[in-house]
Amino acid sequence: MEDDLANLRLCDEEEKAFQEEATVGDQDFRLCLVDRCLTDSVVHFPSLRNTMADVWNPVGGICISDLGDKRHLFQFFHEIDTQRVLLGTPWFFNNHLFILQKVQQREHPSDVLLNFTEF
Repeated sequence: MEDDLANLRLCDEEEKAFQEEATVGDQDFRLCLVDRCLTDSVVHFPSLRNTMADVWNPVGGICISDLGDKRHLFQFFHEIDTQRVLLGTPWFFNNHLFILQKVQQREHPSDVLLNFTEF
């Protein structure tokens, strides 16, 4: 059994699905959500990243990036994960409401207006 466990490895596709942070450049944002956490206090990004990845447990994986100004980019790798998160709103982190919006085609995540939530 130990030999079997020693030979376990993530294949390249699995490693890419669980990247720590992606750069927000010229990438495809079709399966991305942007959030803003409604709080005056500091949002601890590593805690948010770990908590939301555990709570959502996406089938296709997730990449979470800090955009600054209490905004985060959630890049999913399967449409069902994006839809499940949107249908599960409202979401909270440390008792503070998230405003989540889907990034529209040809829209940059930093341009997404986060002024309302639908629930």
